[in-house]
Amino acid sequence: MIRKSKPPEEPIKRIALAVRSMVKQSELTRELIAEMLGLHKTDLEGADFLCSRQGACTAGELAKATGLTSGSTTALIDRLERAGYALREPDSNDRRRQIVRIQKTAIARCEAVYAPIQTEMFRLWSSYTAGELRIIEDFIIRSTQRHAECLERLGTLATEAPRESAHQRKKKRRRP
Repeated sequence: MIRKSKPPEEPIKRIALAVRSMVKQSELTRELIAEMLGLHKTDLEGADFLCSRQGACTAGELAKATGLTSGSTTALIDRLERAGYALREPDSNDRRRQIVRIQKTAIARCEAVYAPIQTEMFRLWSSYTAGELRIIEDFIIRSTQRHAECLERLGTLATEAPRESAHQRKKKRRRP
């Protein structure tokens, strides 16, 4: 999309604030829904990813989606199994791997909680024209991709920079 002139600064600032507000609302929603389902927010994120993958994925895919280490992903899967949300199955294509599958009863529990929100959001989104929805979709997709790219660069910088723990910083402040 080629722009002939620079967009005005004020609408961009308003969009930035609106996106921050939407992200915060999403976090609050995830906290409440996780609590309603008896899960931790990370566990809900894992269950949601499983649902988005037609109910199954490998542990590696789950780790990448959640940003967890392999050990933390194992603990996540253990918690999802104990809560009755997921189970492990052997991979029919590779006996060294396991597939993590969401349980059908878990899908029903999640859908029951999400249904009222989804109904309202679909009602709102249906108030836009097809053209407006294409622009909104483009904005969300491109913003998400750019955000992921920025996050990846930040992650690279973070691994290159030496880290100091909060405990180390506190000790430094105490020294005369």
